[in-house]
Amino acid sequence: MATPTRPLARLFRPRVFFNQHITHRQPQRLSILRSYATTQNLDNVYDIVIVGGGIAGTALACSLAANSTMRDYRVALIEAMDLSNTTNWTPETNKYSNRVVSLTPHALKYFTKVGVTDQLYHDRLCPYSRMQVWDGVTDARIEFDTALLEQLGVNMDEKDPAIAYMVENVHLQHAILKHLEACRGIGATVDTFQKARVENISLDKESALSSGEEELNLADWPVVTLNNGVSLKARLLVGADGVNSPVRSFANIESLGWDYNMHGVVATFKVDQSRPCNTSYQRFLPTGPIAMLPLANGYASMVWSSPPEIATKLKKMPADAFCTLVNAAFRLSTADLKFLYSQLDKDTFEPLVDFQAEYDWREKVNKHGLSDMEIANRDFNLPPRVESVDDKSRASFPLRLRNSQSYFANRVVLVGDAAHTVHPLAGQGLNQGILDVECLADILQQGAANGQDIGNIHLLREYASVRYLRNIVMISACDKLHRLYTTDFAPVTWIRSLGLSAVNQLDFVKGEIMKYAMGIEYTGTAQQEQKQQNNLS
Repeated sequence: MATPTRPLARLFRPRVFFNQHITHRQPQRLSILRSYATTQNLDNVYDIVIVGGGIAGTALACSLAANSTMRDYRVALIEAMDLSNTTNWTPETNKYSNRVVSLTPHALKYFTKVGVTDQLYHDRLCPYSRMQVWDGVTDARIEFDTALLEQLGVNMDEKDPAIAYMVENVHLQHAILKHLEACRGIGATVDTFQKARVENISLDKESALSSGEEELNLADWPVVTLNNGVSLKARLLVGADGVNSPVRSFANIESLGWDYNMHGVVATFKVDQSRPCNTSYQRFLPTGPIAMLPLANGYASMVWSSPPEIATKLKKMPADAFCTLVNAAFRLSTADLKFLYSQLDKDTFEPLVDFQAEYDWREKVNKHGLSDMEIANRDFNLPPRVESVDDKSRASFPLRLRNSQSYFANRVVLVGDAAHTVHPLAGQGLNQGILDVECLADILQQGAANGQDIGNIHLLREYASVRYLRNIVMISACDKLHRLYTTDFAPVTWIRSLGLSAVNQLDFVKGEIMKYAMGIEYTGTAQQEQKQQNNLS
């Protein structure tokens, strides 16, 4: 029996399925599809089944739906949660989610190509063009600014030369789902199964499709069984289902890595609006880095990596003391911070001293002897002061490093957190997942255009050959930075500070770091990268 390489015929209009059985319809356009008489219900047979309806999974479905080459391919998107709240989301004035992403220019360019940016609320998209990064022990500093790239001759967006764009996760996913809905309206076949959890993935070795005179062998096509009893057969099964991926487990792909025994604490703040909203700030403390990222309208998002015992205090201490502690984390010495941590009640987490008075006194000491100009320069290189916190926004998540031993198996491929997880200190986790999606979509579209079987292991190998090494580089770099800066051992702090100050003086090196982090000149697929290398040579 042969394995089909053609897309499964488009029999039904795309639908959104909640936790219920599929209702069958009479086939449409039978004159075109006469050769696909089936020995089983074709309603549940798909070219591509994507497990995971987060940003990576929905972005892949949207990218395929927006491409005319893939329009006749039947795609199923499975998500355990209810996506209706995200689909119907509308922005609220002066209210921001604590789950945000720092989108690189390359990622935004990809979403523009797909058509997603047309669905974004652009006043909720906050570009920033500067980054301030410094050592919490020695104050050695490095500054990144897109003005440097322009000086080095890099083509930047004249209207908006940003290092990255801050956007809420729910906002981005809302735009993806809205554009996916629009793609359905012009003929894309994407069925969404929401509130449907994967119970089992297996192979049905007796399965076949009858195509007139020959039987088509589907024995190696994965079968995804949902908790509502529905089973979907996939020519290609995509795991976009997170760090504990059932798809990865089915493919017997091992996930390698470790937990950091640290938590990332997130929160959304109202900050001093007299300061421009165009800079992100990150200070490396021995207990873990703290970052402040700008949002629109005088708001900012924070992620603070810290040991579990400190993370618990940060989440449960009173809101006003928490705001003071965040200001202190960017401005006071590590000894001062250690003192403030110790002045929290072990049971109630209430401050045992007046945090604001302690902070004010220490800030006065820090500024003693400085001129007005020196004080202004110091404040310019520090984030705007936190004024208040949305107390419901305080939350935490465990930090871990993971990378799958392989990104593919026969008729199985992994993207996003299912393939790799990185420390958030560089803000590259979701961006790496978006690059996975872009690369995989391009390769599948090329394979479809060439009449290849999109589930064939040889086609999927090209995706892995492009993404695996680039992800390893980013994961390794973030891990080494984390280990380098989570110590106050004097010889290490001296060496790292010397290196940081030296790099800050080397514009070309800083430019290359920025271009890599921003995704500038990244082309996506192996064929495109080889073409670029040939042009350079």
